[in-house]
Formats: sequence, C-alpha cells, structure tokens
Amino acid sequence: MAKESKKKQKIGSLIKNILAAGIGVQSDKNRQEDFAGGNPLAFIIGGFIFTIVFILCVAVVVGLVLSNAN
Repeated sequence: MAKESKKKQKIGSLIKNILAAGIGVQSDKNRQEDFAGGNPLAFIIGGFIFTIVFILCVAVVVGLVLSNAN
C-alpha cells in the first residue's frame, strides 16, 4: 500500500514539474532535483505529451475565435 502511494506521489510530482517547466515557472531547485533523481525518459514523454496537448488547445481556441469573428 505504501509503495502504491509513493508511486502516485511520484507521478503527481512528475506532472507538476512538467507543467511548471512547460509554462516556464519551475524553480531552479526543482529543476536540479529533477535532473539529479528523475527518469529522463519520463520527462521526455511527459514533455512531448504536454507540448501536443498545448498545441491542440491553442489550435482549438484560435479556431473558435476565428469562427466567431465572421
């Protein structure tokens, strides 16, 4: 049970760090901790997913704005 809780906490921390880095507000301390102990593949995959979702959200918002502009 404790192992599952630790894994969820790690996933939550990973998501939080990816979002913070993606919008540019991650602290230097957190960045150093990520590079010291984090799994690089997890950060690469998470960053890729964040980028795709961000681009899709921007495309949807732009599409809505342009469709309402007419």
